[in-house]
Amino acid sequence: VLLLFFSNNPNDRHLMVAQTFPIVIILVLIWFTIAYFAHNSIIRLATGAKRLERRDNKRVYNLVENLCISQGIPMPKVQIIEDQALNAYASGINEKTYTVALSRGLIEQLDNSELGAVIAHELAHIRNRDTRLLVITIIFVGIFAFVSEIALRSFIYGGHRTRSRNNNGGGGIALIVVVLVTGIAYFISRLLKFGISRKREYMADAAAAEMTRNPGALASALRKISENPYVRGIRNDDVAQLFIDHPTPKKKKKKKSWSFQRLFATHPPIEERIRILENF
Repeated sequence: VLLLFFSNNPNDRHLMVAQTFPIVIILVLIWFTIAYFAHNSIIRLATGAKRLERRDNKRVYNLVENLCISQGIPMPKVQIIEDQALNAYASGINEKTYTVALSRGLIEQLDNSELGAVIAHELAHIRNRDTRLLVITIIFVGIFAFVSEIALRSFIYGGHRTRSRNNNGGGGIALIVVVLVTGIAYFISRLLKFGISRKREYMADAAAAEMTRNPGALASALRKISENPYVRGIRNDDVAQLFIDHPTPKKKKKKKSWSFQRLFATHPPIEERIRILENF
């Protein structure tokens, strides 16, 4: 669509808009449909999670089931990530797709109260419809990213042709406007996505503390998780933001009260979450 601005003939541009606009709409709808209905399979492939049945681990299954019964929450699918890291996530958009995934390291290294608190945190995401909201925001931010990249590439590789045409100066200006507007929209959408994600983590922590009546257990679990949250193969922030803590290697942090990078963090500082829970 952005290449329409490179045409000298306004009639050509109008014709091309009429021809390509329906195609763009169809492609976006296909993208949304695939991402929306196949997101669980995509997440499972990205994380390597596998189905966990009651016979595989009665302890885990009973913890999930008991919490669901006590809170009136539909029983989700339970999955395990075969990794010695300590991490967990919830996903799904409805009762058929709700899933709680726990890493092998988490199951083996947490006691019952700590593991139950982590499970309660993930069930809170399901109860609060956070998983559905995150899927939708991830899809729309992905669409913005795609459009932004096309706009930027069109500007870089096609801009010189537009500027060289004396009788088509308006097209160049229009293209610049499209690039700026799309870029700003993408920037704001990313800020909103990560801001929503951080806020939802605090809310899920509070809900888990209320469910278990033991905020100290979740604080203790988060402290252990912070030591080794790295799940191999997770490099995409869209998948990483689903986890209870960002599943990548921890970098040495400088003591700063605020930083620009923190605006784009998928999770709030885990030290802050622990502090809040200990004072709950």
